[in-house]
Amino acid sequence: MNTQRREVLKSGSAAGLFGLLVAAGLITTQQAQAAGWDKPAFEAKTMDEALKALGAGKPADSKDVQISGPDIAENGAVVPVGVKSALADTEFIAILIEKNPSMLAASFTLPAGTMADVSTRVKMGQTSNVFALVKAGGSFYMVSKEIKVTLGGCGG
Repeated sequence: MNTQRREVLKSGSAAGLFGLLVAAGLITTQQAQAAGWDKPAFEAKTMDEALKALGAGKPADSKDVQISGPDIAENGAVVPVGVKSALADTEFIAILIEKNPSMLAASFTLPAGTMADVSTRVKMGQTSNVFALVKAGGSFYMVSKEIKVTLGGCGG
């Protein structure tokens, strides 16, 4: 493991990983909270609650933020999603899924000088809009993409 990777992990960008580990039953909620997990944000049920918990207010649209993922996901249990920001001084990226029981799927805190390009796999229970929330230069920006989840992986 190189130094940059260690710094990213120490910076708190592993919050999405903590949520995944809790959901999988590999660690307890108390262990995740002790490591800096943002419980109110990950427990938010609506977009307004999630944005409030993240301190985002009403984010602006930006063409400098791109969200990637499949148009159709054959398996909602492992949907690859990526976010890339060309905004200067990007310090935070979050992935939110509109129709999931808890909207916030992952969050990443980026140390200064880090390339703002993250990717992960998220779980989606149904077709939904997936949002990328980015904080750069003290302001928040958001973009979205609809990802269709097929039932039974039949592509229809």
